[in-house]
Amino acid sequence: MQAIRSRDTTPERMIRRLVHAQGLRYRVAAKPLPDLRRTADMVFRPVKIAVFIDGCYWHGCPEHYVPPKTNPGYWSDKVARNMARDRDTDQRLAEAGWTVLRFWEHQPSAECAEQIATEVKHRRNSVAERNS
Repeated sequence: MQAIRSRDTTPERMIRRLVHAQGLRYRVAAKPLPDLRRTADMVFRPVKIAVFIDGCYWHGCPEHYVPPKTNPGYWSDKVARNMARDRDTDQRLAEAGWTVLRFWEHQPSAECAEQIATEVKHRRNSVAERNS
C-alpha cells in the first residue's frame, strides 16, 4: 500500500490548477482543525472550506466501487471504515463551522473547480458583509 498516493493525485492536481488559475489560494494536504488528525486535499482557512477529492475505490463510490476478489473481507471492511471516517470528518468540521466539499475522482475537474470557486467567493462575500 506504500505505492498508493495519498496526496497529489492526478485529479487533485488538475482541480488545484484550475482553482489556482481563478486567483484563489489555498493550503494543500492541510489539517482544517489542529486537533483533528485528518487532512483535507485543499483548505481555505479564512472562509473555513475544506475540499476532499475521494478515490472511487478507497472511499466506496456508489457508481464505480467494485469489491475486491482477493481478500474481500479485509478490503471491504477497510473501505467501510474509510467511509465511516469520511462521515465523521464531515460532521466534526460542520460542528466547527466549516463547509465540506467532497468530489469523486471521476467527476469533471472543471465542474469541481467551478463549484469550489463559487463556494469560496460566496463565503468571502458573506464574511465581508458581516464585517462591514
